[in-house]
Amino acid sequence: MTLREAEEGKEYIIQGIVTDDEELDAFLFSLGCYSGEPITVISHLKGGMVVAIKDGRYTIDTQLAEAIAV
Repeated sequence: MTLREAEEGKEYIIQGIVTDDEELDAFLFSLGCYSGEPITVISHLKGGMVVAIKDGRYTIDTQLAEAIAV
């Protein structure tokens, strides 16, 4: 399942990043978003969602959320 389908307030483990875009992959890696890392959906927004990765909170859009397999 992708992060877009994830429930709010529940912690998930990232299974992988599903994208052919190297720039997108590098961006997610710079946020600490890679396989084996826990991620929590804080809230769903109209155009994306707020997630917690490590010690940070980030707003990501739907395209990024669909690239993250949990």
